[in-house]
Amino acid sequence: MNSYTLADISPGLTADFTLEVTAEKMALFYELTGDCSPIHMDEAYAQRRGYPGRVVYGMLGASLFSTLAGVYLPGEHCLLHGVECKFARPVFIGDVLTVSGTVTEVNETFREITVKAVITNQNGQKVTRGVIRAGVAV
Repeated sequence: MNSYTLADISPGLTADFTLEVTAEKMALFYELTGDCSPIHMDEAYAQRRGYPGRVVYGMLGASLFSTLAGVYLPGEHCLLHGVECKFARPVFIGDVLTVSGTVTEVNETFREITVKAVITNQNGQKVTRGVIRAGVAV
């Protein structure tokens, strides 16, 4: 876990991590949210809709932006203020996702940073884009 303070951060600072999406992670996300949409739960249904298998919850992927901020950039001194995200492509079980972020702005008055974030799959395709605003301890 990183522990950047506001004084340590400047535009251009980057961080990334990689994670494989598994059926177990999907089951845990379902347990937390109760989202039982058949596109996420039923392989045959998803295939009838034209997908190769169950579609991973978009918010499961987007939740990785919380990990990016809370563990990596800035890390332990972070409190999320906001996350905006766009879903560019579906994610599937077995995909290996790389979550990357780059600091684009440091606001010392509000003790807040802005991080441009992107999630790519194992084929280098962007699946989710985001903007993270996080409060950082001085």
